[in-house]
Amino acid sequence: MTTTRELGLPSISPQQGLPDEVEIWEVAPRDGLQAEKTLLNVDTKVELIERLARAGAPVIEVGSFVRADRVPQMADSAEVFQRVKDLSPRTPVLVPNMRGYELALAAGATDIAVFLSVTESFSEANLGAPRERMEPIVEAVVERAAIDGVRVRGYLSMVFGDPWEGHVDTAEVVRLATAMRSWGIADLSLGDTIGVATPGQVKQTLRALVGAGIPISSLALHMHDTYGMALANVYAGLEEGVRIFDAAAAGVGGCPFANSATGNLATDDLVWMLTGLGIQTGIDPDALTETSAWLSQALGKPTTSRVARSLTR
Repeated sequence: MTTTRELGLPSISPQQGLPDEVEIWEVAPRDGLQAEKTLLNVDTKVELIERLARAGAPVIEVGSFVRADRVPQMADSAEVFQRVKDLSPRTPVLVPNMRGYELALAAGATDIAVFLSVTESFSEANLGAPRERMEPIVEAVVERAAIDGVRVRGYLSMVFGDPWEGHVDTAEVVRLATAMRSWGIADLSLGDTIGVATPGQVKQTLRALVGAGIPISSLALHMHDTYGMALANVYAGLEEGVRIFDAAAAGVGGCPFANSATGNLATDDLVWMLTGLGIQTGIDPDALTETSAWLSQALGKPTTSRVARSLTR
């Protein structure tokens, strides 16, 4: 196998106004695997997380405490979490409601993520309930987490477009983001769940949120690459001041409740671009590429990462 070290890293050309470093949330073990048809066993999931940790990923979302009948890939999240919780990276888990929170707490989680949909259609499809019912449920989880000293991140889905409803009103994104911040959620990840965002739209949405009083430092971008715009959208986010980006090794995943959603932005592609810009991530490109090749083999499918395909022969 040829690696990045043998082929050389991209030429480094820093750009004025961009940061020296960013934080990458590695979501392959959760958001990546949840939509994959091939079910991986606990040992394989643990090895994936350990490989990502050795590659230098600072945050690895390791699982979710959701209903096994809706997301079979996450049925063993408690066991996986127990085996990786003492790794040096942060190891947050996703919870949909108070039941999921209690299961995560029982497993020893001190770092969680909650999620809501900007659109009604996706709330029904993904969460099985309308937004007016889900919002107080998530608010209650956040309030309980504050009492328990548990760190909380918030995800917003369908921020840039919805397969059933089409255009998403930015004002509704601002409303829900502002509400989640008022509940005590410090950090929000904006999800381009079906990958339809464009750079101008990303900038417009970020500016609307900042204009509503939400610090840019609290916002992350979670891009899917359905239309090949993920990296362009990341660059737009960098120009606006975003310093946190979600990505999945080998570009695995999508969304099991939105058929038009393809894989996540590949961490390999993101790290390659950021390295070329002189932006530090703390992630070793060689170790990441090897991990992506290993994961693709475990899933029995080719990687969607253009970098991983080019550097693994």
